[in-house]
Amino acid sequence: MSKTALISSTDHFNQLLSNSKIVVVDFYADWCAPCKAIAPVYEQLSAQLSRPQKITFAKVDTERQKQVAQLYRIEALPTFMVFKDQQIISTVKGADPRRLSDVVKKLAAEADSDGSGGFGEASGANSGWSGIALPKGYDDVTDQVDVRGLDLLNSDTSFGDARMLFSPSKPSALTKGKGNDDSNGSETKKDWVESDTDEQLMLFIPFQSTLKVHTLQITSLPPPETDPEQDASDTPMRPKTIHLYINRAHILGFEEAEDISATQTITLRPQDWDNATGTAKFELRFVKFQKVSSMVLFVLDGDGDGERVRIDRVKIVGEKGEKRELGKLEKIGDEPGT
Repeated sequence: MSKTALISSTDHFNQLLSNSKIVVVDFYADWCAPCKAIAPVYEQLSAQLSRPQKITFAKVDTERQKQVAQLYRIEALPTFMVFKDQQIISTVKGADPRRLSDVVKKLAAEADSDGSGGFGEASGANSGWSGIALPKGYDDVTDQVDVRGLDLLNSDTSFGDARMLFSPSKPSALTKGKGNDDSNGSETKKDWVESDTDEQLMLFIPFQSTLKVHTLQITSLPPPETDPEQDASDTPMRPKTIHLYINRAHILGFEEAEDISATQTITLRPQDWDNATGTAKFELRFVKFQKVSSMVLFVLDGDGDGERVRIDRVKIVGEKGEKRELGKLEKIGDEPGT
């Protein structure tokens, strides 16, 4: 008998999120061929990894449960979302069995070990890292990022996810020293993001309130090239050219972004990076960033000859505005005539 829960209503979905620490959800449709192709893999993961009140697998038919699909901005099928404590911590779009298995098995292992500080939470002395000084008159508004809706394209899944970029914790590379993350051979959690197939990254950042964004701070701490015989392509680079787009409903595809005029383009130079923190700050054209409900950050290329880009942290600086309605799914009453 299948251990996978078939969601029958918004109330059912909310109850499931409340009753299980981790919930893995398959958003699918009966007419979707890739959904059918990956379904046996999903059922196998469910059978192997389900734990009562700890790890629950569920399926949402997007044709029957349209409110759930709309509220979670499901635009590609299949889409798999992983929730922890009712918050989205990972998203896998498309029928990618290997990536789905890697993400789910990693989370299941962390749940079984019950380790503290997982999934990017700050802990101990690392909490409340301030980075570099804020511009006078403005606040750190990174806490307004809606982590449930974050999306990241072309990231290597063996490193951290999008949620890690907005962690308040001090980057591990600064604690251990740049480039020393794995030098002692010990298993260290990789609390940064690296691009996968090339140097480009696409990050979608939705906000809980409408913001006035004054400055972005990006921290990037690639290891130094200490071995002259080492191939430079093996060392990740800092971002160089970044395109910003605001108030998009969802993440952009790479080809799509090239056809759209950016709200602002930033080119970072080597001297823009703070030596102590590995952080670059750039002020935005404030008049264009007055009512920002979401932002897409497109890293076009890196500074160097490598094939990958690394980002450790992203900080948003500005002013908070009107609060948006977010949170748990709310049951919507029947519309007249339906």
